[in-house]
Amino acid sequence: MRQTALLAIAAALAAAPAAAPVHAQRYDVLIRGGTVIDGTGAPGFAADVAVSDGRIVAVSRDGIDPAEATTVIDASGQVVTPGFIDNHAHIQQTIAEYPLAENFLRQGITTIIASLHSGRQPWPLDDFASSLVMAPNVGFFAGHSWTRQRVMGMDNRAPTPQELEEMKALVDQSMRDGALGLSTGLLYVPANFAETEEIIELAKVAAAHGGIYVSHMRNEASGLIESVAEVIRIADEAGIPAQINHHKAAGAAQWGWSEKTLAMIDSANAAGLTVTHDLYPYTASSTGSSILFPQWALAGGSDAFAERVADPETRARLEEDMRFIFTTDRTGSDISRIQFRVLRSDESYNGKTLADYAADRGLPNDLETGIDLAIELQLQGGFSAIYHAMDEADVIRILQHPLAMIETDGDAVGYGIGYPHPRSYGAFARVLARYVRELGVITLEEAVKKMTSMPAQWLGRADMGFIAEGMRADVAVFDPDVIADRATYADPHQFSVGITDLLINGVPVILNGGLTGEKPGRWIRGPVRRPIS
Repeated sequence: MRQTALLAIAAALAAAPAAAPVHAQRYDVLIRGGTVIDGTGAPGFAADVAVSDGRIVAVSRDGIDPAEATTVIDASGQVVTPGFIDNHAHIQQTIAEYPLAENFLRQGITTIIASLHSGRQPWPLDDFASSLVMAPNVGFFAGHSWTRQRVMGMDNRAPTPQELEEMKALVDQSMRDGALGLSTGLLYVPANFAETEEIIELAKVAAAHGGIYVSHMRNEASGLIESVAEVIRIADEAGIPAQINHHKAAGAAQWGWSEKTLAMIDSANAAGLTVTHDLYPYTASSTGSSILFPQWALAGGSDAFAERVADPETRARLEEDMRFIFTTDRTGSDISRIQFRVLRSDESYNGKTLADYAADRGLPNDLETGIDLAIELQLQGGFSAIYHAMDEADVIRILQHPLAMIETDGDAVGYGIGYPHPRSYGAFARVLARYVRELGVITLEEAVKKMTSMPAQWLGRADMGFIAEGMRADVAVFDPDVIADRATYADPHQFSVGITDLLINGVPVILNGGLTGEKPGRWIRGPVRRPIS
């Protein structure tokens, strides 16, 4: 009887369907069915991309079994690219306040570089950067403006030998703390008071640590040619790779000068130097009201400025210099081309123009009104504004240059808070929507390369910027026919559309179009290149 029962059980087991094989989940994330644009500039190809432990571990043209992955992303009809690298944004302090950086993530940005050329530098840098818990990767520079002001205040003079040594020591410590290089904002006070020789000496310190030099140039308008020449001179005499941030030709008198500046960059590289540049894809800039004034008038701070304005002879000199700045370097006599972002003395005008402010006071839209009101408002604390002063032909010419990379020059912002330039929400998406899809002035593959492998290599990140096995798993998935910027000058708080999925260090921060709330970002530490022994 026992034998009969055993035979029955055996027969039943033989007749039962075989159990499904158990797959070990080899991958954390699998991105299936997309077209991979790998960051090299080569044409896209169909492949699945698998991720484990923060790295890309497989790129298969033959497909990968989805049962082998914990999370599967369907990328059918979409492209899969490396995450975008923002060459310059103003997040050095605000990344701690807005750690998700959603306005950047929704553009496909996975790494943000804080060039610090005109802002306050976190100090000690190592302590600050190590304490951050944020979604994107971030990198920092040693900021010249902060360094000079810490040692010399707002003085308009050359440093003493002792002061120069103090500044060099601060740059040295910043580099030891992990800064990527030295940055300057030579348009702004107090950095504008520095002679080129001062910058060269500080750049030598950064170069010794394997750093690079980036600059908001001294003059992007009537002094554009001389300013590019200054960057090239610093690269040469300091022995340091150099980068021009937000390359542009501002002021109608300078439109077309990008032909000259690009030729200068090409000549510098042909001569053995390493000089590159980046841009944001807009014809309007954004900065403080200080750019409407000759820098000598701002030396010593607000009290000193007020004293100069109160002196009739000095004011007459000030107004004459401002006429040149308005008409040649900035927006001309049409003051509607100056749009307030933040008017500190009356925030009801945020988003409105200087012409609106004038009209409410019964004043005409002309040059003299603009000068008088700019002085009045500077005495009341100044303002930040959007300045419509560039030509799209220069934007396109710069974008097409083989060494050009992309930046936002944007801010980490809370949705609906303040009045940012639309670039904070849309720069990278705008390149793909307007200049790739709409105008066709560069290909999708070229654009992705400028946003990924080029900045990764420039920053010395051998494991970033490509879709390939072993690379850091910063990955963007988007529909090339849908991705677009939505932010405008009139309505800036609009997220870009089209990014369906975004991975940073292998962790989804956007999944099926929704923010996950994860904060897997890392600090991108220097050095960029091998330190000089």
